[in-house]
Formats: sequence, structure tokens, C-alpha cells
Amino acid sequence: MKIGILGAGAYGSALGSVIEKNGHTINYYDPPKGLNDLTKVTKNADYLILCTPAEDLLPELDLLPRNTPMVVTTKGFLTNKPFEIFNDYMVVSGPGFADDIKASKKTILTATDKRIAQVLKADFLTFDYTTDRLGVLMCGALKNVYAILAGYLNLERESEAWKNYIKEVSEEIQALLLANNANPATFNLACGIDDLKLTCGLPSRNYEYGQILRNNPAAKPDKTVEGLATLNRIKKHEIIVPDNTTHLHELMKLIP
Repeated sequence: MKIGILGAGAYGSALGSVIEKNGHTINYYDPPKGLNDLTKVTKNADYLILCTPAEDLLPELDLLPRNTPMVVTTKGFLTNKPFEIFNDYMVVSGPGFADDIKASKKTILTATDKRIAQVLKADFLTFDYTTDRLGVLMCGALKNVYAILAGYLNLERESEAWKNYIKEVSEEIQALLLANNANPATFNLACGIDDLKLTCGLPSRNYEYGQILRNNPAAKPDKTVEGLATLNRIKKHEIIVPDNTTHLHELMKLIP
């Protein structure tokens, strides 16, 4: 198969290494890296895999073909509205850092279509499934937001305070899914609870940025922090935020 990957960063390259081992042809699109021939990447592609940060990807969606099957791996979208223009899109998300995938570490991901397991076929990758594309997108975006606050609170992984935080945030994310017409049960899959636990600690960029904010409230990130962009969209009322999401309201006050 011919696969086009948008985003040749750590995660896109990690997925590309899996796909190449399966004997497929890959073309990358990544203007900052000089890989910027979008037509070449999309023409006659059997699948497109989106790995670009959400803020960078949004302007490019209108340029993509409507009928090519698309796999969304970007963790930054709170709604599925940007993808409603496409006839065939699927979402994959879960607790897998790029380095883990490159090292062939056993990883479980959530997929919304079983074709994903064929595109990303590897002995160390397994999948659980749901048809709730919106819920998978929301889980992937929200866990980054809550990881910033975990870092700000300097919660040590597996401490009692960390465990309590994970429990409370789990309830909040399920409330957010319900309020926005996604399935709260989706949070129980790898894309939800497992990814939240992984991200609320180092080496997560979002957690690390929260730690920096603790010491310098005016600090600006020097690399992509998906949770920060997602938080800004939440403040702009992109989704419904219930009153009982205490930790989310706390973070919105901490980062004006």
C-alpha cells in the first residue's frame, strides 16, 4: 500500500517505522522539515495518517482529498466537526509515546476501525475498539490538559495524591464526554484511563510544562504543548464544560 503521513515528527516517524516494516511505501508531508509536496503525498494514497499537531493541521484539512481513507492520530481535537467533510475517517489514540513505539514496547491503542490494525500491524501493538470517534478524540485532547495541572501540582506518579487526582479527573472526563454527546464508557478504553495515567507524569511534555508553570507562571513553552492549545479552545467554549469539572475550572483560572 501507499501511505501518506502528515507530520514527520517523533510520533509520525515512529508510526512510519511500523508501516515500513510491513512493506508499505511512505511519503511524508512536513513543511518545517522541508517535506512539503502535499500533492505528491496525497495523490493515489491508499491511506493518509494525520500526525501533525492540531493547531498546524487545521488549515491543511481543506486541502486534503475527501475520499481517501484517513487515520487521525493527532491528540488535540475536542470535536469531530473538522473531519465531517471527509467520507472515510477513523481515529486511533492511546498510551504510546513515540519512543515506546520505536523501541517496540508492548502498547495497546484504541481504534475506531479494524482497518487500523492492518495499517499499523506489529507484534507489540494491540487494539481495543469503539465506534465512538468523538469520544476517542476528546479523551486524547483532554488528558493533555489535565496533565498540565498534574505537573503544576507536582504529583508524583503512583503517590496517593496522584491516585486521587486520577480518580477525580476520570470522573470529570466522563462528565465532559456525556455533556458533549460522546459515550462516557469510551474513557474506560486505552485512549482514556490508560493514556491519562501515562500522560500525568514525566516524560510527558504537558506534565513537564505544568512543572515549569509552578515555578514561573509567565513561562511560555519552547516546544509543542498540545494541552495548552486545547485549553485555549475550551475557554472559547468549543465544548460544553459542566460545573462539576473542578480541576478543569481550576486550571482555567491558573492559565488566563
